[in-house]
Amino acid sequence: MKSDGEDLRFIETFSDALWMERGLSRNTLSAYQSDLHKLADWLKTHQGYGLLWAQRADLQRYLGELARQGRKSRSSARLLSCLKQFYRHGLREGWLSVDPSVRIDAPKLGRALPKSLSEGEVEALLEAPDSENAEGMRDRAMLEILYATGLRVSELVDLRPEQVSLTQGVIRIVGKGGKERLVPMGDEAQDWLERFCAGARGELLGARICPHLFPTRRGHGMTRQAFWHRIKKHAATAGINRQVSPHTLRHAFATHLLNHGANLRVVQLLLGHSDLSTTQIYTHVARERLKRLHAEHHPRG
Repeated sequence: MKSDGEDLRFIETFSDALWMERGLSRNTLSAYQSDLHKLADWLKTHQGYGLLWAQRADLQRYLGELARQGRKSRSSARLLSCLKQFYRHGLREGWLSVDPSVRIDAPKLGRALPKSLSEGEVEALLEAPDSENAEGMRDRAMLEILYATGLRVSELVDLRPEQVSLTQGVIRIVGKGGKERLVPMGDEAQDWLERFCAGARGELLGARICPHLFPTRRGHGMTRQAFWHRIKKHAATAGINRQVSPHTLRHAFATHLLNHGANLRVVQLLLGHSDLSTTQIYTHVARERLKRLHAEHHPRG
């Protein structure tokens, strides 16, 4: 059963308001819309009414069913945040007089440590692409940029040549919420990017034109999914026998900076985090590594 026209209209109006007021990314808005559509369909099937008629007991039952189906706490917390924002918006707009999401507590979340790579593993991953061919040169340049800058994978694949200053060695990024930041590349990444732009990029494109910095052989921009598969391939070549994704290199970027003494606020700026608490998770990563090193090497460890 699909969401009816009334629910669809409310969801679209809510999404437009979020986009205008908070500048949320397309991915976040899409996730919120999907959550609301699924709840609307569940309500129609089990209760016979739509989103604005939901009671607190309905929302609690729905969340409980998802938990029994194995939905993770973090995912449930995101869903509840979406529902609370939707119903608060409904109150402000006069769509309903009572907010059914009040007094529903979010699930307790453990502080998950981001998965990272050692510096040796990063080196092996960076050297895995065959830079003698155009695709390998592109992949090497992309990996070098990702590790040197800590970009989100969406920011990397969406890069355009005009965002990069090879003379100044910086990349201009417009991140979440339309916030702009300048990120330095570092000499190694800059060198690989210059080599890629000087030869391999033109070889991949031929006579075609592509607005993206990193094209495929078909002349289109690289997608997040395609780059994720390329990283998996190179991780296997490098002998890394665990899950590696583009985000793993973002974590490695932050962790290695902190391990070498970088200031937390500097890392926050480079990553494009709006809230320092988001960046503080990396202090836990660095602390865990220091504890292991101490236990391994100290006489009384």
